[in-house]
Amino acid sequence: MRSQSEKAKFFRALHERPGIFVIPNPWDAGSAKLLAALGFEALATTSLGYAASVGRNDGTLSREDVLANCRVIAEATDLPVSADLENGYAHEPTEAALIMRLAAEAGAVGGSLEDATGDAAKPIYDFSLAVERVAAAVEEARKLPFPFTVVARAENFLHGRADLDGTIRRLQAFAAAGADVLYAPGIRDLPTIRTLVAAVPKPVNVVMGLADPSLTLQELEAAGVRRVSVGGALARLALAAVREAALAIREQGSFRWVKDILPAKELRAIFGR
Repeated sequence: MRSQSEKAKFFRALHERPGIFVIPNPWDAGSAKLLAALGFEALATTSLGYAASVGRNDGTLSREDVLANCRVIAEATDLPVSADLENGYAHEPTEAALIMRLAAEAGAVGGSLEDATGDAAKPIYDFSLAVERVAAAVEEARKLPFPFTVVARAENFLHGRADLDGTIRRLQAFAAAGADVLYAPGIRDLPTIRTLVAAVPKPVNVVMGLADPSLTLQELEAAGVRRVSVGGALARLALAAVREAALAIREQGSFRWVKDILPAKELRAIFGR
């Protein structure tokens, strides 16, 4: 097994080498092992995917819930793991920044911090506070004995604020505050993605669970995107498949879906590694 430091250095190198890479989002140990067996080079947790797997809505998990899931996924494979740390579970910058150290203690080598408040009445932190929070997270991460990758998220587009200029301004400021990777979930179309990538100085992550699904990896790479994730989309797809199979049983008395299940032999091969 690689050490955490080795994983961290490899993860940083993925962002620095030419081209694009995919960092899919498992929600438990089984999905993590499956994705690792398919040849992916890194994994990222998903708060939405994990919440759905335990019968909860996104945004209702505690910090301890998220960190426990991070540990499960980090221990499941030899791949580097970046953690979805939501807004750090605190408003004050220094308190929110502690999530970086805690994620590292749970086995992660990277983590994302949102500028979303969790308050529907005022969903996005004011600009200056949002930047202070990223700066504090970077400061906390730099205390670690390995290169922990800080991902700064600008959440405007997820909260009805389709302000591209304002989002770019935030990402530029997050980059100046030391963030290693930038992320604006909710941007959907290629021209917008291209504009955003060209305007910021750090690698950009695009989440394809929220973008136009007709986009290809090749198009995203040509637009300058460095990293692609899928958020909670794989977990939601798995639940959709269960729903369709269950409806076939209940409404049609059909079990034809069994022909599409993963063979037990393949499961033994994956989980035996």
